[in-house]
Amino acid sequence: MPLIYTRTFRVRFTECDAYGHANNVQYARYMQEAAFEASAAAGYDFSRYDAIGTYWLVRESEIEYLRPLRYNESFEVRTWVVDFRRVRSRRAYEFRKVGEDELIARASTDWVYIDNATGRPIAIPSAMIAAFEGVTEAPPRDPFPAPPAPPARIFRMRRRVMWQDIDGAQHVNNAVYLSYVEDCGMEVLKAFGWPVTRMNDEGFGIVVRKHHIQYLQPAVYDDEVEIATYAYAMKRASAIRYYAITRVNDGALLAQVASLCVWVDLSTGQPIRVPPQFRSDFLPNVVI
Repeated sequence: MPLIYTRTFRVRFTECDAYGHANNVQYARYMQEAAFEASAAAGYDFSRYDAIGTYWLVRESEIEYLRPLRYNESFEVRTWVVDFRRVRSRRAYEFRKVGEDELIARASTDWVYIDNATGRPIAIPSAMIAAFEGVTEAPPRDPFPAPPAPPARIFRMRRRVMWQDIDGAQHVNNAVYLSYVEDCGMEVLKAFGWPVTRMNDEGFGIVVRKHHIQYLQPAVYDDEVEIATYAYAMKRASAIRYYAITRVNDGALLAQVASLCVWVDLSTGQPIRVPPQFRSDFLPNVVI
């Protein structure tokens, strides 16, 4: 059995979005905190990693949102190591309200073990595997979904990496990429004539049910990045929105995100058909 660690959080007001729910970005932060503490509980805190000259770098994450969390609700993140491979390890997470069995969200993260001196992946020591009581074999990972060729109109926005985006590893924190994606999602709505205010007036909203994020290269302070987006696989009540985050000065792909979006009735929270006018207005930005 793997070593299971449980961390309790409380949703703070500043972590909520305009709908009154814990913002999607915050789940990545909760996962990060739980992972750090789980590692420390197994005997590998930051100081030990510093002493042995290694660290873990996130390569890929998937987060599935099942039920909303609201202000002041207490919840638990249960986390454990699913597998160890030569230089990679997958960690799983489950979110539940305190005292309840129903899943709020589930997630996984692929971490890569890195040598501080070279910045390159190195083999995970057997003593570390034993400390986490990890499994060395697991089912194959699902690859990041290859997006289709883009439609006629790709929406693009740029932003400068700010100091507040940088973490202790001196690059943009993993959760911040989701903030970039969220901002881009709001801007593309405005660009096609459907700002949130209009959707609110018409009684519907768009919620993210799942994020799949792949991190390829780090962004650092003062980089200018571009977030490009388009949608595909549009169905009756859902679509996948693809985001590519690149560095402007050399065009390097830094991260990519596939987000499953669902249209919902704001009064009931239940899925609804994509409004015909919305679908029509967004056609240039959708792969048919």
